Amino acid sequence: MNYEKEWQTYRKTKNPKVREKLLQQYLPLVKSVAGRMAIGFPRSVELDDLVSTGVVGLIEALANFDPQRGVKFETYAVPRIRGAILDELRALDWVPRSTRAKSRAIERTMAKLENKLGRQPTDDELAKALGISVKDLLWDLEDVSGTTLLSLDEMVYREEDDRQVPRVETVESATRDNVLADLEKEELKAFLTHSITRLSEQEKLVIALYYYEELTLKEIGEVMKISESRVSQIHTKAVLKLRGMIRDKFARE
Repeated sequence: MNYEKEWQTYRKTKNPKVREKLLQQYLPLVKSVAGRMAIGFPRSVELDDLVSTGVVGLIEALANFDPQRGVKFETYAVPRIRGAILDELRALDWVPRSTRAKSRAIERTMAKLENKLGRQPTDDELAKALGISVKDLLWDLEDVSGTTLLSLDEMVYREEDDRQVPRVETVESATRDNVLADLEKEELKAFLTHSITRLSEQEKLVIALYYYEELTLKEIGEVMKISESRVSQIHTKAVLKLRGMIRDKFARE
């Protein structure tokens, strides 16, 4: 998308009609961001609601964008669109308490088993420790997938290399545990890099394709030749493991 003529006019005049035209032209960007984020959210979360909220982020981006910094508007706008959507979801507290509790239980049990076994637990071992069947475990992993998308999927714009990165690469984490908020950026990045190496090959591939190649869960399933629901389960386990490793390490310091 190249709307240089409109941008030049808007910079000079701040004409509200030109502003409205730019907003309309970038609306597909909002729909694209909202559509990708909608994957993994409960069906009760309507795509149209995400788009409406994302437009708020687009308006904010348009108002604050400084073209003199040499950054594409899309690069600047996407994190703000995502941020507006995430802020609204958090404000609505859309994740049921039971789902949050389930997520914490799986996360804690995975960490305990890994410490005990010296390796990652299998689905059978994890299900047994939780006192449920493997079928129920897989169902639960899909149920909590939305909470993990919120925790790691938020993208931010990083000025030093002009690119978007998952918020987990920065100290300013959305979870903001008191200890994490005080960590040096490089220390957290180094630990995350190390933690990712402890994931299974499938989990590492899903994390790379989802966060860095920005494929949807459906597209990842096509690449890996597995179902979208299975990708969702693998993603959820990977994120819960990473979150548990971060908390386990830094809660002791």
